[in-house]
Amino acid sequence: MLHRCDVTWSSVAGFPVFLEMERANEGEGSLPWDRFSHVFDLVQNGNQTFRQNRLASFEQSINYYSRANNIKPNDPVILGNRCAAYIRISQFLKLRNPSDSEYRALNGLDPTIHAELALKDAEKLLSLQSTSVRPYNLKARTLLLLEKYEMARDTVISGLQVDPFSNPLRAILQYLERNLTRVVERQGHGRPERTDDFDCTLCLKLLYEPITTPCGHSFCRSCLFQSMDRGNKCPLCRTVLFMSPRTSAVSVTLNNIIQKNFPEEYAERKAEHESLTYLGVDLVPLFVMDVVIPCQKYHLHIFEPRYRLMVRRIMEGNHRMGMVAIDSGTGSIADFACEVEITECEPLPDGRFFIEVEGRRRFRIIRSWDQDGYRVAEVEWVQDVHPSQENGERTDLLELTTNVAERALSWLTGAKQAARQDRSKYEKLLSLERMMPSPQDPERFSFWLATLTNRRPQEKLDLLRIRDTRERISRGLIYLRAEEQGCRVQ
Repeated sequence: MLHRCDVTWSSVAGFPVFLEMERANEGEGSLPWDRFSHVFDLVQNGNQTFRQNRLASFEQSINYYSRANNIKPNDPVILGNRCAAYIRISQFLKLRNPSDSEYRALNGLDPTIHAELALKDAEKLLSLQSTSVRPYNLKARTLLLLEKYEMARDTVISGLQVDPFSNPLRAILQYLERNLTRVVERQGHGRPERTDDFDCTLCLKLLYEPITTPCGHSFCRSCLFQSMDRGNKCPLCRTVLFMSPRTSAVSVTLNNIIQKNFPEEYAERKAEHESLTYLGVDLVPLFVMDVVIPCQKYHLHIFEPRYRLMVRRIMEGNHRMGMVAIDSGTGSIADFACEVEITECEPLPDGRFFIEVEGRRRFRIIRSWDQDGYRVAEVEWVQDVHPSQENGERTDLLELTTNVAERALSWLTGAKQAARQDRSKYEKLLSLERMMPSPQDPERFSFWLATLTNRRPQEKLDLLRIRDTRERISRGLIYLRAEEQGCRVQ
């Protein structure tokens, strides 16, 4: 068991946080003396750097505690101290003067991320020491930083059942009751007046999924990140912001106030947001670049602001969009295109995305228009004309597909043998082999057959327009014969 021998008090949101230092190495989980001595030194160094009360020292103390935790995992002292350091960084960032970001940027530091890391440590500590006050104390402070006030209050009440006379917990409870009472009193006098204080200054509408920046300004989540696609500064005060959609939490308190006091207008804003995210059965957002066919995989780097916005909306919805090219004959977008599904998405801190898409089904564009900078289309989904069962055409097509599938697998086997020295090409061939549809689905198989070879955009566009499965298989065979000697793939 580890005993506390050194306590240091620091201020976190007006409440003290103490640091502990390991002194003993007894019982279950004990370490050899040399390893324990190293852990002891790491924790002591972490405590010393924490006392310096500077942002850099808090980061350094977390490094010390993390190294100690790697050697002695799930130690309550180490977890508690690291949690306190995460809390301190989060509070430091929240209270930082907005103008400081203009002169000294803090790359990679976000108050919400550090508060969430603190919460993770606090919950782990609570599972280890549920009869101690400290885990409740740390968890409550973390929930305060995350603006989860009701959960913080529940945590404090649970902690007071362990120790009804805990001064830190009682102080937090008084703070919560005082601030929550203000909200209740304000609601008790009727709904607050609908003023522009509840409006987003970017879209000039009621805030929806509001995010409050470190500089104290609130915007709709989608509006803020659409603005940040063009620069990482607050739209109002121009403070440099280091935030991302993936890690930024909605302001729970403000969102609840808006939802409860303006329910009808909030419902309208929600419906408006969902109409942009879930376009409907026959409406598809378009990425204008190249021709993709079903069964084809494609890697994309999304950097243009309009497409960054589009991808964010897609990832909140069904993960699907249309890939379309400019028709060289007309100079406008082609009349046929393919729906693709985003199968992998890697968001970058600056708002860009690396994504992998896979072709699903084709469509014909009926009409298209601009929406927030990108194209949206009303589409008609297209399928091949199915052969008749009565005259045996369906049976003949299935037999053809089965024979061609054997031919394609034979070609892939030879291509893999020839590509054994080229790892990238070999893995690509394996991927193509894994994606091979069943011969019982001739239409989809015909598109997969065409992906084995490197086709020009116009050739792929022609394949999308063809509605005869047999003809598309015939073209795929012609392409395959032309490639057999070189074994070239996309």
